[in-house]
Amino acid sequence: MKNRQSSIVNHQYSLTIGWLYPDLMSTYGDRGNIIVIQKRCFLRSINTKVKRLSVGFSVQELKNCDFFFMGGAQDKQQKIVSNDLSKDKIKLLKEKIEAGTTGLYICGAYQFLGKYYKEADGNVIPGLGILDLHTEHPGEKSERLIGNIVVEVDLVGLTPTTYEVGDRKIEEKHIIVGFENHGGRTYLGKDVKPFGQVLKGFGNNGIDKTEGAIFKNTFGTYLHGPILPKNPQFADYLIEKALNIKYKRKIQLTFLDDFFEKKARKSVLQEIIS
Repeated sequence: MKNRQSSIVNHQYSLTIGWLYPDLMSTYGDRGNIIVIQKRCFLRSINTKVKRLSVGFSVQELKNCDFFFMGGAQDKQQKIVSNDLSKDKIKLLKEKIEAGTTGLYICGAYQFLGKYYKEADGNVIPGLGILDLHTEHPGEKSERLIGNIVVEVDLVGLTPTTYEVGDRKIEEKHIIVGFENHGGRTYLGKDVKPFGQVLKGFGNNGIDKTEGAIFKNTFGTYLHGPILPKNPQFADYLIEKALNIKYKRKIQLTFLDDFFEKKARKSVLQEIIS
């Protein structure tokens, strides 16, 4: 087994990560995604700086962020975040996303990127309107969409690894695994494409077999777990995207031996789809 740390030094590269509302939006271990990004950068000698953008942060703090992350939360926390996001903050965040800044938004944060979220009692929480989607809670008596989930994605650049699960051959670059737990149902508009197609689980709404959404280099998803420790190939995909945008050229990450991560993924897949 090869050494996990690359022999190539990349101190000339750095990423500034804007962690939006870490104290409010970090349900189901979503902070683990930040840990994975930092660790995989560290193993490649890529410097990272994490800005914790909590309630009351200055709009100027958004300007030099190379990567945005925001986790999930309950309706109450989303209302607090909605009240804190001034017009100037929303305007600059939209501009950064439109310009291609890479970002990962989980569950409540993913919903928040859309036009609105309608609560079970009919109350409507306005979204940022960045993505062409909306979310509605069908009512308190409705079933929560919860459980392990397997999603097939089509992202150019993911490193392929093929292995067997039962009598099936799985190509890793096309598979994302995670855990979902949400009451809201999200519906995509014509101007946004899904993150992937559900092979096992519920996804956006439990009906159309879509999961998450992609807009330029912004990724919204319901996958907790958290998503990146279970899918290191996707973590590297996001890191490369962020570096490519920042340095305006193609940067290929050096090799990391993901032996244990792949063993864990195989175990999860065997449990879910065998």
